[in-house]
Amino acid sequence: MIKILVVEDDKHVRKLMNAVLKREGYEVITAENGREALEVLEVQHIDLIILDIMMPEMDGYEFAEELKEADNRIPILMATAKQLPEDKKKGFRLGTDDYMTKPVDTEEMLLRIQALLRRSQIANARKLVIGKVHLDYDTLTVSRDDDKQTLPQKEFYLLYKLLSYPERIFTRIQLMDEIWGMDSESTDTTVNVHINRLRKRFEAYPEFELVSVRGLGYKAVRT
Repeated sequence: MIKILVVEDDKHVRKLMNAVLKREGYEVITAENGREALEVLEVQHIDLIILDIMMPEMDGYEFAEELKEADNRIPILMATAKQLPEDKKKGFRLGTDDYMTKPVDTEEMLLRIQALLRRSQIANARKLVIGKVHLDYDTLTVSRDDDKQTLPQKEFYLLYKLLSYPERIFTRIQLMDEIWGMDSESTDTTVNVHINRLRKRFEAYPEFELVSVRGLGYKAVRT
């Protein structure tokens, strides 16, 4: 069962998140501040953290910084009443993966959690092999025999995502949400541009093909 750590000092918000997440089948552990959360991490495996910013003893920024310095890669969804761009940027610089504002929309929270968990599971795999083709998540490289290419980050993530789920159709909106983030100002035509670049890069690779599904989106076909 997936374990989610809710770090939140407001008992009412904590209780709401706990109820919603348990209803969805997640195991929930709660902490009232960053210091308590660090104690939880010492004894529990955690798959994802929902993190408030304004808390006593150790706030969300300090907690995120502690994890970053320890090279802890647990996905962090920051939930806060702070809405200024500089607050969001500070959170991302400290290693948070996504951001939502309070009052929390529970449906949005669940969608963001699902996207982060999918992204994390792919990232944890780190390598993907398709015939002679090797994809390395850490170096953003795709190699086949003596041909080795280092891709721009978004192009690599898009290719890795599609090839991780062969034959599965992804809509442009799904790909935008997972690769660029739900708050990205890019349009879904960005996906089209990146797909076309990938097709051109790998047109000589016989192992896979990126296929357009009319009216729906894209899928990868392993040939």
